[in-house]
Amino acid sequence: MRRREFITLLGAAAALPLRARAQTPDATKRIGVLSPYPESDNAVQAQLALFRSALGQFGWSEGHNFRIDYRWAGGDMERLAPLARELVELRPNALLVRATPGAVAAMRATRTIPIVFAVVSDPVGDGLVASIAHPGGNVTGFTNGLEESIGGKWIEILREIAPSVTRFGIMYNPKTAPGGGAYYMGLIKRAADTLQVGIIPTLIENGDVDAAFQPLTREAGAGLLVVPDATTTVNRARIVELAARLRVPAIYPFRFFAEEGGLVSYGVEVGDLYRRAAAYVDRILRGATPAELPVQAPTKFDLVINLKTAKALGITVPLIMQMTATDVIE
Repeated sequence: MRRREFITLLGAAAALPLRARAQTPDATKRIGVLSPYPESDNAVQAQLALFRSALGQFGWSEGHNFRIDYRWAGGDMERLAPLARELVELRPNALLVRATPGAVAAMRATRTIPIVFAVVSDPVGDGLVASIAHPGGNVTGFTNGLEESIGGKWIEILREIAPSVTRFGIMYNPKTAPGGGAYYMGLIKRAADTLQVGIIPTLIENGDVDAAFQPLTREAGAGLLVVPDATTTVNRARIVELAARLRVPAIYPFRFFAEEGGLVSYGVEVGDLYRRAAAYVDRILRGATPAELPVQAPTKFDLVINLKTAKALGITVPLIMQMTATDVIE
């Protein structure tokens, strides 16, 4: 099932009876939040703030009728499994988890506590749900994938900004990327063949971001495409720094990469996924089960251009592109 089918599901899945929305819960509920990232990650904290704010709109008041227990892996994916078990032992009414490794760890820790995920690219392929329309178990949520044309869009955007790019390094960690990297690589390779650009292996293995950049330094006309992956998000500061130092034009999957110095980003508005996840958590706290809540696709995408970075790389961004961007950072 792809994006067009999601749109049909969206209205029914998101709708709540007005009476249910108006009711104020009278029992204290417990939500567990599992994050692969450091607690100090400002972007993730901002997204969680949107989640809490959205819960407030459904009548939930933190410290009054619900509480949240957080567990942070600090970028160490090996910690997710024990942290998930810790949260399960607290017997929360629902779990909110981020990214494929977090969702997998949570599902392995419990098959009964409801789990709502955000920013998971291929929930069916990674075994989290039976199908998009009918998850079939205790897991559902909001995906940032299922956009068939995304590989081509990433390539086209970067080539429009930097026409000299003829070969793309595709950066991800096979241990943490959706489908071991196969999910996005399939989309990107098909687009690369159509657009007649080459692909350079630039895998992050054993956490070594610096080594992943080495193939790019040996190639003329090399650019970089950073895949949505918990590892690339955790290491975004180093990736952005090296791309600037090595003068490699790069496109990133989320706006916070561009806000933190990346040249350009195109991808899902992650904050919107967190706002929408609050609606599912609300429904679960009121008695719904994940099995009856279809997985939903993203509806909002951002194109963010960092002109300061472009200038440092000697790149002139076309005016028409600046005009169509969601945000331009000067």
